[in-house]
Formats: sequence, structure tokens, C-alpha cells
Amino acid sequence: MDGRPEIRAALGERSVGVALVVPLILFCLAPFASATLVPTPPDIDAAGYLLLDMHSGRILAEKNASQRMEPASLTKIMTAHVVFEELAHGTLKPDDLVTVSKKAWKTEGSRMFIKVNSRVSIADLLKGLIIQSGNDAAVALAEYIAGSEDTFAKLMNEHAARLGMQSTHFANATGLPHPDHYTTPHDIARVTIATIRNYPEYYNLYSQKKFTYNKIRQYNRNRLLWRDPSVDGVKTGHTKSAGYCLVASARRDDMRLISVVMGTPSDRARIKTSRILLNYGFRFFETHRLYAGGNRLTEARVWMGEQEKIPLGLVEDLYVTIPRRQYDRLSARSEIEPDIRAPVHKGQKLGEVIVELEGKTIAEVPLVALHEIPEGGLWRQAVDTVQHWMPF
Repeated sequence: MDGRPEIRAALGERSVGVALVVPLILFCLAPFASATLVPTPPDIDAAGYLLLDMHSGRILAEKNASQRMEPASLTKIMTAHVVFEELAHGTLKPDDLVTVSKKAWKTEGSRMFIKVNSRVSIADLLKGLIIQSGNDAAVALAEYIAGSEDTFAKLMNEHAARLGMQSTHFANATGLPHPDHYTTPHDIARVTIATIRNYPEYYNLYSQKKFTYNKIRQYNRNRLLWRDPSVDGVKTGHTKSAGYCLVASARRDDMRLISVVMGTPSDRARIKTSRILLNYGFRFFETHRLYAGGNRLTEARVWMGEQEKIPLGLVEDLYVTIPRRQYDRLSARSEIEPDIRAPVHKGQKLGEVIVELEGKTIAEVPLVALHEIPEGGLWRQAVDTVQHWMPF
């Protein structure tokens, strides 16, 4: 398979009765075991942090990654995500003009310096939100989309629930301190990945280093954009109570890592610790796409159907992240249900692909039907009944 580990079932599958299926997302968040020596993740000065591969979901380093923390302006990753959703669905347009309210104009903290009662385009407000981290831009967008910032926060929470951000609650669009405003490194990584994956045309705003509005030029606070050419986002945050925070995304070759650092003591510390995490991940690990979603990997016998064979494959691309120089030690096999009967529906789970490294399972992913097979006619069913119960 183009240099990838062959599915052993292509030569002769091993059928099983009822197989235990581990969902991919659960596997990706599980500890990884391997005889290959990899240095212990670096110990960095932060309240919590997370380093993971975006494609495989493999966690490479973490500390307090499921603990609730104040996100400060990391909040604006979700604020922007909601705007991207509205743009994608056509309920907003980049050139729509927003009238700036007195509340938006007066919002404390970082600003893009919009003026009260002025009309500002969605495109400019997004740049002010992302590049300049403007709290005034966040409130203006929230009020335009939802009527009020409070209602917009409810919309943010609905999106968070849909993304599986189970330990997150937003009380505002800015990240200003509030007792009921919190997230975790795990959760903020989820919305970051969703943004990169679903809205690449807007994600590039996070890589822009400066933006001038109202004759005031401001620079992106993510100083990794100047220090590491592989970094193309994402967002900084800071309040006195939250400390200094940074979500960074970097791509080297075909591997993209996401680091989340929260609660560091200084701007210098959040830059330093993020670089340490990213360099650790790229230095000691590599990511491979083993199989493409939707492609035929093997096939299975179907009884009582219009066709005897059905092609099986994966719903999505299968990526694995492994220690460097261990690719040749990967192996893969399929386990297919032994008694498949029509009707079979497209997407129906009929087995699983199991990927191992040095004999240890690192991925178990459902094998699904790539198309449907309806029940066969009476003659087909009669023939299959005989063949099924009378071995030849």
C-alpha cells in the first residue's frame, strides 16, 4: 500500500465473533507504551500544558491538561471560531458593516481602537480580534452576531459542547476574568484543531504579524511567529489571574503539532516553554498517514445479499505518531465479523483495523462498509442458506 504496512487480512483475514472496539479519540488520548527509548517530556514552568499531534491526536507531553484554568485571551480562539462558522454558513459576509456600540468601545484591556458609532467591516474586526487581540473587536462581533455579549457567550458554549469541550464554560467573548469563565489545555486544543481543520482560509489570519487600523499599527503578540518559521499561529493570552498563556501551532514537513501553555509567569516564559515543547515533539517523534479514508482496504463475504462481497475501509484517514525511525516496525491487521448478512448499510461497522508497534497496539479503528448491499432475492437467499450451512 504505497510503502505502508499491509493489512494482513488482505492475505487472509481472521474473523472474530464480537470484537472490543476502542474509539479512535479514546485511543489518541491514552498513554503510549513502547520499548523504544524516548526522553521524558521536559518539565516546564507553567500551571498546565499540553503537546499533541494534530492529525493522530497522540499526546506527547502534558501537565494538568484536564484541569480548569482561566484562558484569558485564548478565549478569542472560540470567539473567532463562531465567526468563522457564521461566515461559512453565509449568515455573515466579510464586508458586512458593524456599528460599534458604546460598550464595545469602552471595553477594557487590549484594543484595536475602534470608535463608538463607527462602522467597521467583519473582515477588519476579525483582524483586530486575532492579530491585535482587541477586546473591543470581540464585543462588537458578539453584539452583531447574537445581539448581546451574554447571548453570544451562550452560542460559544453550544459550539464548545459540540466540539467535546466538556470542561469549558464561557461567560464572555474577550477572556476578561469572570468566576464562571474557564477551560482546560485539552479543551482549548480541541477548538484550535477544529479551526485549523475546518477553516484554513481564515486560519491564516493567525500567522499575520501586524495590522494597522485607525492609523495605529499593532503587532501580533505571538512572538514565535518571528522566531520559528514553522509556527503559523495561534494565540496569546494574559491577565493577572490567568498568567501568560500561549497556544502555538507549527508544521514541519507533514507533521503538525499543537502546544498549549497556560499560567506561565511572563511573556518570555510562555515563548520559551512553547519552543521547548515543540522542539521536543519534532525531535523525537514522527507522524505517518497509514491509510486514506474511503479507500478499499479489504473485503468481506456477505450472505443473503445481492452481492457476495463488500469492500471495507475507514471513515477517515488513519494517522499514527511514533518515535522516530520506528516506521519499519509497524504492522497492521484487520479483524472482520464472521457472519455478515444483508442488508448492509454504507458506513456500517463490520470489523476493525489494528495497528501495532513492536507488538503493542497503538491504534484500533473501525472497518466500515464502503457501500450498501440490499437483501437478495429468494433464489439468492436459498443458495446462500445452503452454502452457509453445508461446507463444501
